[in-house]
Amino acid sequence: MERMRIAVLISGSGSNLQAIINACEKKQINGDIVAVISNRPNVYGLERAEKASIETVVLDHKKFESRETYDCALMEKIDHFTPDLVVLAGFMRILTPRLVQKYKGKMLNIHPSLLPKYQGLNTHQRAIDASDKEHGVSVHFVTEELDGGPVVLQAKIDILPEDTADKLAQRIHQKEHIIYPLVVQWFSEQRLKMEEEYAVFDNKKLPAHGENYA
Repeated sequence: MERMRIAVLISGSGSNLQAIINACEKKQINGDIVAVISNRPNVYGLERAEKASIETVVLDHKKFESRETYDCALMEKIDHFTPDLVVLAGFMRILTPRLVQKYKGKMLNIHPSLLPKYQGLNTHQRAIDASDKEHGVSVHFVTEELDGGPVVLQAKIDILPEDTADKLAQRIHQKEHIIYPLVVQWFSEQRLKMEEEYAVFDNKKLPAHGENYA
């Protein structure tokens, strides 16, 4: 099986990027990150990529007149590296329908909630405010609905009485760094794909909330 080519899109420190870099280096993922693209200059995720000898691209969204013109340029950058999979790792931009359609079934995202709960921002505080007993993180395929694509895998944690949004975020990050490389691994092994509007793992249609990571 040929090694998969992965492009990772970031906007910040790149902790999930690092987790995927580590998994590739350990050969847990049957693939290699061929490019890291950031919409912000001088973020730490770019340093992580350079330390791992991965080619980096900065495409500053502030230099573009519209979301559409930015995404056209972004598609050109992505296509230059001919990736088999595009991974959003803290890429803080809403994507245009044209871009999403182009990479449909080949683009993954991670979101800090138990989807379909709490799409969008401020998920940790929203879970606390709702007096939820548990919270978590979801890896999903990207569709035109924000944080609405088919869920592949979720990890859950209990919400403790003393939890703040920051404390929850720290504990959720630990789960992120486990399940995101795992889903990329499944994709690289051709065990995971998207069909119609649902995810398929080991030839089994996944439920709306995906698999649960124990």
